[in-house]
Order: sequence, then C-alpha cells, then structure tokens
Amino acid sequence: MFIYRLVFIFMPVVIYMSFMWAPPAAILGDASRIIYFHVPVAWVSVAAFIIAGINSILLLASEKHRAEREYMAYNSAVAGMVFTILTVITGSIWAKTSWGSYWNWDPRETSIVILLLIYVAYLSLCSALRENPGRGNISAVYLIIAMITMPFLVFIIPRVYPSLHPDTIINQDKKIHLDATMRITLFASIVTFTLLYGYIYRIMNRISRLEIIMEEKHHDI
Repeated sequence: MFIYRLVFIFMPVVIYMSFMWAPPAAILGDASRIIYFHVPVAWVSVAAFIIAGINSILLLASEKHRAEREYMAYNSAVAGMVFTILTVITGSIWAKTSWGSYWNWDPRETSIVILLLIYVAYLSLCSALRENPGRGNISAVYLIIAMITMPFLVFIIPRVYPSLHPDTIINQDKKIHLDATMRITLFASIVTFTLLYGYIYRIMNRISRLEIIMEEKHHDI
C-alpha cells in the first residue's frame, strides 16, 4: 500500500525534527532526544504483539485461512521482538545518560526484558514444533496467553512498584513536560515508526505467502 511507503519521506523528516527542530528538555538537555525513538519503538513492540495475538484468535476461531493467519501471527511476533530489542537498547542509552548506568533493574527495564524472553521462547517453541501438525494451534494459544500477559508487564507492574522511569503520558509525578514542538515531534515519530512496522510486516507476509505457494507447487509436482 502507498501509505506504508510514506515512511521513506517521514523518517528523514522525523530525524531532522528530533535533532534539529525540537528543543532539548529542561534538566535532561539533549539526552532527552532519545525519547523520540524509545517511545515509538516501545509502542510498536506492543502493537505488534497485539496483532500477533489477534491473528492467533482468528486462527483458532475459524478453519478458513489457517496458514495465512499462522504466518501473519508469526511475522508480527518476530517484528515485535525486533522492536522490543530496540526498546531495550534505546532504554539502556536513556538509563546511562539519566541514571549513570546502562542497567539498573528498574521495574520497566525488568518487565520489558521478561516480555522479550516470552517471545524468544515463542520462537523456540515454533522451531521445536516445526514438524508437528498441531503447531499452529499450540503456537496460537501461546501468543494469546502472551498477549493477555503483556499489559501486566508493560502497564501495570511498572506502576505498582517504585520506578525511576519517567512518563510522558500518565504519571503526573514523573511526567516529562513537553512543549508543543516536542509533542508534535513525538507524535510524528510514533506515526512514522508505526508505518515502518506496517511496511516491514507487509513485506514479511508477502514473502511467507510466496513460500507457501512455492511449497504447494512443489508438492503438486
């Protein structure tokens, strides 16, 4: 779709806005610019896992398009895992500049790593069940349980326990106050990284679809 190709226009614009247009945050200075990358990749990682879970529900709910739903769930989980890794990396950079250490066992840091391990285990499960005819159902159930677990790890647990992590949206006591320019930049970055995920996800699905077609032709021969 044409809309996903807009990422090639939006991404350079967002990079310019992040480093040149938006002013540095008070107290944090230029180190605050990491927020324009950390928050969007964190959002995309959550969205990707939700899409993987929804496709898994649809796979179990209907006998139609099972192969398509299976690879769509798998591809979204893989993409989500990559964005989760980027979340950990950008979060570590933030921690180093703000707290003096790349890793502090903050509740948010710990919860995102647990989430990452959940999906690493999912990939291991899919690999182990490669020749198992029930792989689709088993992996779908796993992704649904993981999707249900995710809000507790991402939204609830980090707010139950004391955390050094600032918040751009919810927690007023730890809120990063962004001016209009910074808010526009952050919103533009979230939209752009969402389009990037959509573009990558669409390509992955097309590749998977072609692989299935080639396998079917091979079996017919």
